[in-house]
Amino acid sequence: MSETQVYPGQEHTFSDIDETGLGAVDAVPDDRPPASLLGEAWRQLRRRPIFWISAALILFSVLIALFPWLFTSVDPRYAELSHSLGLPEPGHPFGFDKQGRDIYARTIYGARASVAVGVLTMLISVTIGTIVGSIAGFRGGWADSLLSRVTDVFFAIPFVLAAIVIMQIFKESRSIWTVVVVISLFGWPQIARICRSAVMEAKQEEYVTAARALGSGGLSNMLRHILPNAAAPIIVYATVALGSYIVTEATLSFLGIGLPPTIVSWGADISSARSVLREAPQVLFYPAGALALTVLGFIMMGDVVRDALDPKARK
Repeated sequence: MSETQVYPGQEHTFSDIDETGLGAVDAVPDDRPPASLLGEAWRQLRRRPIFWISAALILFSVLIALFPWLFTSVDPRYAELSHSLGLPEPGHPFGFDKQGRDIYARTIYGARASVAVGVLTMLISVTIGTIVGSIAGFRGGWADSLLSRVTDVFFAIPFVLAAIVIMQIFKESRSIWTVVVVISLFGWPQIARICRSAVMEAKQEEYVTAARALGSGGLSNMLRHILPNAAAPIIVYATVALGSYIVTEATLSFLGIGLPPTIVSWGADISSARSVLREAPQVLFYPAGALALTVLGFIMMGDVVRDALDPKARK
């Protein structure tokens, strides 16, 4: 039969029918296993220009913080009053501040303290928050009630006021670790709440029930099945929170209760630039710009990671 016949309600023709009468299948079945959550997330991340821009900003900030001497050979603490508020010149592209210190060198070395505070605070806050939230969400009952009330107490304390009081106690012995401990003391409750909700949702899944039926213990279930599947919102929040911790350190240093003057930081330089803002705005512009770009990199990274790890956002 050479002509093509189409029957009502059918989308194929006689030419589509194979010799067995079952119909030819054009598509070849894909036997590849489905991509994991992280594999699918990476596939989506690498297609986003914002991901590469934020990754470049973060990598550049971390590189400066780890190896500042690769970018400048000038001592950021060296001051010469004859250069006070001097304009840019060869070897000093950003000019000088009120004390005659090189603004470019201070901007470069200021990344070390700010990024170090942000990373250390994030690690400590995530560790404490994950432990507290995991126990509360997995155990439930009285443990959940007790840990939730403790978390609420920390939420009720005004952060800036508490930080001022605590930092005044260590007024003579302030260091990077002092600032890290103070910020971490009030940074973990939000992560604990996020982790608690994620764990409570993950422990209701069928694979956790199946693992429990096969004899998997509580700790094994938590480490092998629940936490890996509850990690996505924690990773997203930790990425965004890292940028906010850097801003918090700058705020405390701006108020004069953060890092001591002996440690170069962006917040301290922004604070000292207030008195000369009208006559020499560049003294404020460069450390504030470096702070803004670094925080922007972490915030943008948090946004794209959230979109990649959240199935609802992908839909």
